[in-house]
Amino acid sequence: CNSVSATRASWRRASVGLAIVAAFASSSCGYALAGRGSFLPAYIRVVGIPPLENRSTFQQVEQVLTDKIRTEFIGRGKYTVVSESQGTDAVLAGEITGISVQPVAFNELQLASRYQFILTMKVSFTDARTNMVLWSNDALTFREEYELSTRGTTAIEGASFFDQERGSVDRIAGDVARTVVTAIL
Repeated sequence: CNSVSATRASWRRASVGLAIVAAFASSSCGYALAGRGSFLPAYIRVVGIPPLENRSTFQQVEQVLTDKIRTEFIGRGKYTVVSESQGTDAVLAGEITGISVQPVAFNELQLASRYQFILTMKVSFTDARTNMVLWSNDALTFREEYELSTRGTTAIEGASFFDQERGSVDRIAGDVARTVVTAIL
């Protein structure tokens, strides 16, 4: 009688153990690379990203930002990106509403050596089939501080910021692109 009871207990433990193993094996942990998923409708495959509008006094910044946003979308691997809005499944439209560059640190000659760059913009992502706005933000603001070298004894003027420090523009454009595309997806 004890051997029958011991055998039943062994079978129960084995059954419980198998059930636990099966539960762990059948459940997935749900890990994925951050920023690689999408909550957009499945039919959105072609995204139109026409050039951003530039309402600031800084020249060519819209070209850099548009290129970085297109590259970020392409990097997600799921979408074909075109530069026009016709014949697309969705359209990303944007407008740079302002840019300012302000000195925040000075060297021993009292010349600005560190600047704060502030970019504000409006962006919307619209489903071209339904004409429904899927995502928008009318007050995106990006702030970054950059060490800039002053040449000679003159400080860098805001309008020449892009000419002097293209790398700084590229860095903030990369931040803008990642933020916008991640928010949309």
